[in-house]
Amino acid sequence: MAPTVAQPPGAAQGFTPELARRDVPVLHRTVNGHPLIWLDNGATTQKPRQVIETLAAFYASANSNIHRGAHTMAREATEMYEAGRAAVARFLGAPSPESIVFVRGTTEAINLVAQSWGRAGLGPGDDILVPVLEHHANIVPWQRVAQETRARVVPVPLRPDGGIDQDAYADLLSMRTRLVVISHASNVLGTVPPVREMIALAHRYRALVLVDGAQAVAHFPVDVTDLDADFYTFSGHKIYGPTGIGALYAKPEILQTMAPWQSGGNMIESVSFGRTTYAPVPHRFEAGTGHIAGVTGLTSALDWLTAFDRNAVADYETRLTAYAQEALATVPGLELLGPAAGRIGVLTFTLPGHSATEIADRLDRDGIAVRAGHHCAQPALAHYGLESAARASLALYNTREEVDRLVASLLELQAG
Repeated sequence: MAPTVAQPPGAAQGFTPELARRDVPVLHRTVNGHPLIWLDNGATTQKPRQVIETLAAFYASANSNIHRGAHTMAREATEMYEAGRAAVARFLGAPSPESIVFVRGTTEAINLVAQSWGRAGLGPGDDILVPVLEHHANIVPWQRVAQETRARVVPVPLRPDGGIDQDAYADLLSMRTRLVVISHASNVLGTVPPVREMIALAHRYRALVLVDGAQAVAHFPVDVTDLDADFYTFSGHKIYGPTGIGALYAKPEILQTMAPWQSGGNMIESVSFGRTTYAPVPHRFEAGTGHIAGVTGLTSALDWLTAFDRNAVADYETRLTAYAQEALATVPGLELLGPAAGRIGVLTFTLPGHSATEIADRLDRDGIAVRAGHHCAQPALAHYGLESAARASLALYNTREEVDRLVASLLELQAG
């Protein structure tokens, strides 16, 4: 009997962090003798039991490869896989499941677009506009494809508060601009750019826009149709789902023009030594055996998250982020990077006399997990003259009490 993916209990229910915490087993463990405080959500989120149980149930009773299988379990696994595609489409407000491609995560999605659309769509003299705040995964693939096609990667500068300089962005756009790439929320500054307005402006120049939603989708609702995004990507593990699974949305008319990137099984219609034909979209972009269990886990994660009132979740996280900013301001000398308004709960900071690694190590002794380093966003840190910083990133299951413990530990570190 195939496992059923956990479904939301009808209409969205009210939200409290306690409701969320009740479902997440790892939050109830201890680290170094202290209750775990997980403040590394920008790197990966912890998983609710519903996701864990879905993965276990798939492998225990439904494990099969998908598509073309004539037996019962193959049909059941295929149905779950394609139901997951439909669930992602609904979650993103996409026009149809056929506009969703399953990938390993945001990085693979961006590389797919760079290699499939970019190689054919870019040429000498074309511009790719890339804000300085971008994650390396939204910089390096464009540098590589620009080298191959003799296009240019043009950085868009930041304001001192960590926001994208919109005047500079408008000035850099031209009829040479073929593509703009934007993070919907920065993984190092928490900045949430005015993506809808930036897309509309880019479209005036007939440029396409790819939005990296890895840090956004867990924090607020996203509607790709309303945004008018040409491409939108996210990773499952940053929205309470498994690692190794993510999704790429592309406008159907664009996806139809793109050639396959990787080749092999599953993405073909027929093969002979004289001629090979490819499967229709989106399957032509899913070579080999996909992360089938991961899709079921991702579907469960989306069900879990959307069972809560998303507006209530967003409001809670906004208030928690404001509280954390105020609390961190009580630590003498602590500098919070990128004080732009409307940020998500990403709090990257420095503390005089202490390296980022030293800060993270000291907090870990108290059971507090934060990230230290360049956060795969070296140009953004360089904007502040830094090579590394500590980062505490919040999620819906974090609490004020956990923020208070973070601040207390930082004060102890500072006191020596």
